[in-house]
Amino acid sequence: MPLEPIRFLGTSAGVIVGGLVIINLVSSAAMGAFRFTIEEKRKKKTGLICRACRGKGFYICRLCKGSATIKWSPLYDPVCINPCLCPTCDGNRVQRCLNCIGKGYC
Repeated sequence: MPLEPIRFLGTSAGVIVGGLVIINLVSSAAMGAFRFTIEEKRKKKTGLICRACRGKGFYICRLCKGSATIKWSPLYDPVCINPCLCPTCDGNRVQRCLNCIGKGYC
C-alpha cells in the first residue's frame, strides 16, 4: 500500500487551509484598520473641540510650568537642591493633553 499519494494529499490540504486562514486574518485586520480611520475622520469632523487644550492637543507642562526642569533632592531636608529634567514633559515644556489624548477633539 503506497503512502505517497496520501501524504501528498494531506500536505496539499494543509497548505490550502493554512493559506485560507492567513488570507482571512490579513483581510480582517485591513478592514478593521480601514473602519478605524473612517471613524476617526467622522469624529474629527463632528466632534467637540477639547476644552482643556483648546483643540491644540498639547498644553504647557503642569509639573515644571514650562521651565523644562524641576528642583529635586533625595533628602527630606535638603542641603542643596539639584535641577533635574522634568519627567512629565522630558524637557519639551509641553505635554500631551490627557483629556483628548493629543487629538484636539473629544
